[in-house]
Amino acid sequence: MNEAALNAIELAIFQSSVHSIAEEMGAALRRTAISPNIKERRDYSCALFDSERRVIAMGDHMPVHLGSMQLSVEAAVARLTLKEGDIAILNDPYAGGTHLPDITMVLPIFVEGETRPSFYAAARAHHADVGGMFAGSMGPAREICQEGIRIPPVHLMHAGAMNEAVLDLILHNVRTPGEREGDLAAQIGACRVGERRLKDLVAKYGLAKLRELSRELLAYSERLMRAELSKLPAGTFAAEDFMDSDGITDEPIRIAVAVMLDPVNGAAAIDFSGTSPQVAGSINAVYAITYSACFYVFRCLLGDAAPATAGLMQSIAVSAPVGSFVNARMPAAVAGGNVEASQRIVDVLLKALAKAAPERVPAASYGSMSNLTIGGWDTRKDAPFTYYETTAGGMGARPGLDGISGIHCHMTNSLNTPIEALEYAYPFRVRSYGYRKGSGGTGEFVGGDGLVREIELLDDAQVTLLCDRQRFQPYGLSGGDGGAVGLVRLEHPDGSAEVLPGKCSVHAKRGDVIHMETPGGGGWGDSAKRVKDGTR
Repeated sequence: MNEAALNAIELAIFQSSVHSIAEEMGAALRRTAISPNIKERRDYSCALFDSERRVIAMGDHMPVHLGSMQLSVEAAVARLTLKEGDIAILNDPYAGGTHLPDITMVLPIFVEGETRPSFYAAARAHHADVGGMFAGSMGPAREICQEGIRIPPVHLMHAGAMNEAVLDLILHNVRTPGEREGDLAAQIGACRVGERRLKDLVAKYGLAKLRELSRELLAYSERLMRAELSKLPAGTFAAEDFMDSDGITDEPIRIAVAVMLDPVNGAAAIDFSGTSPQVAGSINAVYAITYSACFYVFRCLLGDAAPATAGLMQSIAVSAPVGSFVNARMPAAVAGGNVEASQRIVDVLLKALAKAAPERVPAASYGSMSNLTIGGWDTRKDAPFTYYETTAGGMGARPGLDGISGIHCHMTNSLNTPIEALEYAYPFRVRSYGYRKGSGGTGEFVGGDGLVREIELLDDAQVTLLCDRQRFQPYGLSGGDGGAVGLVRLEHPDGSAEVLPGKCSVHAKRGDVIHMETPGGGGWGDSAKRVKDGTR
């Protein structure tokens, strides 16, 4: 066996090893977490970074977390001096975070004989409440100070000991401190799993070898991306899409992008000039979100086996005007940027790429995580509760395949909360849960259907929505029709009902039913060409 083949085998083993570590971190986090949002829905992500804070491995977790986590690690290292036994914590969107419920922990990994970290392990999880005006911390706020507690990069643990002052400060500013403390402990455990497993690799192969393999893995990722970009046509491919509104006014919000492809150099430049300015409502995206969406879309061009590392973005430049909707600045509210704007940035990027490679790009998926947050007092347990969940919709049809119905797509990749777990943990009764038949767009290949879900409240509660795609359909491609828009109603025991705006917070009574219909995916191709009973 020649040296090149041996090196390729070593690299493949290393790639699988670090990926399995990130996966094991996620498994540890899921199994030890307290909240259903993390334990059942898997709203978390874990990753590993080299000494230069470049991501070298990601778990198969949430794209919206993973593409932006490197910025959190960079912020923690820039702000703090991290020593052995330390763990940094942060959630500030303007200091490496994304939105306040996503709390990130960063653990430096020291190898014996080294004076600075050789690697970093990071775990991010969405906490069902971090304070603020609205139970669940995902409401229609107007500035970030209303959205919850902001945590800049600080030491949660120092020299192996808990920083009790920091922990107390966090727990005194949330509605469900016991649940938060349990989930934070799970994140600490996940980071320590990453530390232990990486040290096992160092003991097996040596630090010098792991550094060499890390550099080669990054370079390999870059080569794969450049090779893929070299296959695309040269030119500038532009697209735009509109979000319904910010929840404060009815004005649509424009997201515009121009993707410039340079196949000669295997490079691309992404420019969001022309996008609307940041808005008064809580759906602005910070730069980390926009970068993460770009990472995800271009990663999708590669095969499943391609390593998801920082090397993928070495040949891709991302430009987003400061103060725009896709690069908001203080004190803009950003709770929905992570969940709503991120999905729509993906939509517009795919729409642009469809002009360059129409045979590869699917129609728009449902385009809204249809965020539902409910909080109040659980009379069964005589304790406060906060529930948060994103709701699946229809996947866009693909060239050659129908879209999948009732699935989490693109930037989420989470699960639903099982009905049994939901009713056990919260004062709810699920009245119905199924596919929204016919909501997928028609075409040669049909978009997936959205969902219909009805939740009855067994106690009075505050109900908060952050939804989109209630005015503008998920688009079809190549002649396919758009998917159906979403709808939410609040139905009362007396038979009356009211249609709720996509971004609102209301006080609901015991016996009220939240009726949600999520958007379908767009269709692909001319419906006249659709195969029926074996004939066109």
